[in-house]
Amino acid sequence: MTVGEIVGTAPAVAGAALALSAVWALWWVVRYVRADKMTRASIRQAIRVRRGWRRLAPMAGLSVTDKTPPAAVIVAPDGKVPKPRVLIPKIKVAADRYGVVVRAVCLPKVSLAEFQRAAPYLADAWRCTRVSVLPDKPGHLLIRGVRVDPLIVPTEHIPTGEVPEELALWRLGLDEYAQPIDVSLSDVPGVTVAGLPGFGKTSLINKFICDTAPSEAIQYAVADGKVTSSHEGDYADLAQRMFAFVGDDLEEANALFKRLVKLRRDRSASIRAVLGVKNMWHLGPSAAWPLTVLIVDEAHTYFRDYKGSDAQTKKLAALAADNARLVEDLVKKGRSVGILVIIATQKATGDAIPTFIRDVCPVGLSFAQKTAEAAVVALGEDIRNWPDANPTALQDPAYVGVASMAHQGRPGFTRIRTPYVADEDAARIAADTAHLTRDPAELLDAQLSGLAETDALETV
Repeated sequence: MTVGEIVGTAPAVAGAALALSAVWALWWVVRYVRADKMTRASIRQAIRVRRGWRRLAPMAGLSVTDKTPPAAVIVAPDGKVPKPRVLIPKIKVAADRYGVVVRAVCLPKVSLAEFQRAAPYLADAWRCTRVSVLPDKPGHLLIRGVRVDPLIVPTEHIPTGEVPEELALWRLGLDEYAQPIDVSLSDVPGVTVAGLPGFGKTSLINKFICDTAPSEAIQYAVADGKVTSSHEGDYADLAQRMFAFVGDDLEEANALFKRLVKLRRDRSASIRAVLGVKNMWHLGPSAAWPLTVLIVDEAHTYFRDYKGSDAQTKKLAALAADNARLVEDLVKKGRSVGILVIIATQKATGDAIPTFIRDVCPVGLSFAQKTAEAAVVALGEDIRNWPDANPTALQDPAYVGVASMAHQGRPGFTRIRTPYVADEDAARIAADTAHLTRDPAELLDAQLSGLAETDALETV
């Protein structure tokens, strides 16, 4: 192509570049206008982060000097050696409602440790409440800056009514950096949930039921120590999705626990013949062999140590002791056959949840607590070393719905904002999924009957 031809195409190239710039600018304007107020503020914050990065990075100690000249320019034309270059990590910035997500490329001597040391300076410069730095992929970092504290922003969850992709994944909510927190319930025998009244224990469990109820591979039984019958209390809207429900009557609760222990024993005796494996989780829950979840709310109602010599007190004491024995059986022996126990109480001391049950539940959460001792029994002694995450600091009304937990795969403890599910949404999910409710014992009997008929035919 001649010089004249190149000059002749210049207006067309310039026009195309101008058109692309106009489209890009229009896309940004539309995105900004359609965003909510919080996201707009984050978009403006992301622009400031991009524009100020090359100046901020060296001041924060996030640059490195390359004294080796490029291979193509060993000596400059005038005979002088080129000056050393200052290298700054490349970044990509995205915005959401709570702040910015920055992905950075590591450089020699500018990696995870250097970014973590600089996190307080980045938080000040970016006007963030807090900044976290985590590995993303080899040679890359994920930097999360939150402008608005996610823990004090109440959130609502509207269940979709769709079958979850992973039934055993409990989506709890957002952590203090607005990152989603999930807990795997696969091969988990028990979960404990503690916290002061009205701070979110039952709401958390309701969300779990609403999210998983559309699957026919899960069935629920509930013992609610706050009420007398199923049409009362926090689980009334979900009662039709449960194959069993008892209130605060210890005899009825004892009968339910015995019923589930029998199911556990029957499953243990037949799992090889029915499923062909020793552990149900090798195959996963199914409609014929569903994950059976026992929810024990206000657990102290059923396990309390009654003191007294009169006949009625002795009877209650015997029932409470037997209840503890039966639930211990489910927690210690039910994992491999697909039985999960979720136990909720205000203060997870030994009189509310016997230690031989509490200490074998690998997943534990605690909403607000009044004393350090209550926090320790709920989360373990190590919570004393993490004062920022201690649930005693969550007593402010702004933290209703916020829990602390030792998250799987992370050091220390994490604070989580759990969303609220409206009663009408819970009722909608229960009504839409009520036809999926089955008694796991009846399902097992049907499978065993089918196997017996098959064996009889083969014998003939």
